[in-house]
Amino acid sequence: MSKLKFEAVLLDLDGTLVDAFTPIIAAMQQTLQAFDLPMMSDNAIRRHTGRGDCSMTALFGDAKEDATRFFIEVHDQTYLNDIQPMPGSEVLLDYCKQINMPMAVVTSKGQHRAEAQLDMLGWLPYFDSIIGKLDGRASKPNPEPLLLACADLSVNPERAVMIGDGEADVKAAARAGCLSIGLTHSFTEEELKKSGASVCFKSLNEALEWLK
Repeated sequence: MSKLKFEAVLLDLDGTLVDAFTPIIAAMQQTLQAFDLPMMSDNAIRRHTGRGDCSMTALFGDAKEDATRFFIEVHDQTYLNDIQPMPGSEVLLDYCKQINMPMAVVTSKGQHRAEAQLDMLGWLPYFDSIIGKLDGRASKPNPEPLLLACADLSVNPERAVMIGDGEADVKAAARAGCLSIGLTHSFTEEELKKSGASVCFKSLNEALEWLK
């Protein structure tokens, strides 16, 4: 698919549109401590997050469900609103809105958490669809959430572009048949392209120039 022929933009949330890693890192460190596991560096937690739901299994094994519940409780009660827009995010959103480009957020964050954070930033009006984690809904790198977003936007997945900073984002895009832009915040260009990224950039500003 030519970059000039896409009809919708799908966007990851954490690490792509929003710097939500302060709350994620703090909650994860507390979760690791509670489950008697070694502390991780900030970068290791970023990479863990970018690998998607399967990474929780690798860390916590049979305790994954209990660890996930603990993490969410700590995250939501203490850190939920400790977020900032990523550089270039509002410029990209304004541009897409100006040209009437349909947009969706596709995140592995819980649905109501994603909606609450987007509402706090005043960004809900930008999006035609928000696909977050719900019971019974697969998470990236499974393509299901991207396919749900495309259905909401009434666009063929082959006509959508996914922008994300994690391996799970570009893997899900490749499996859904979407074009994908990888942001090299936590993973290298080589890692993201190996996982299925069509092109890679260092920032949303660079990605926007490509989209234009």
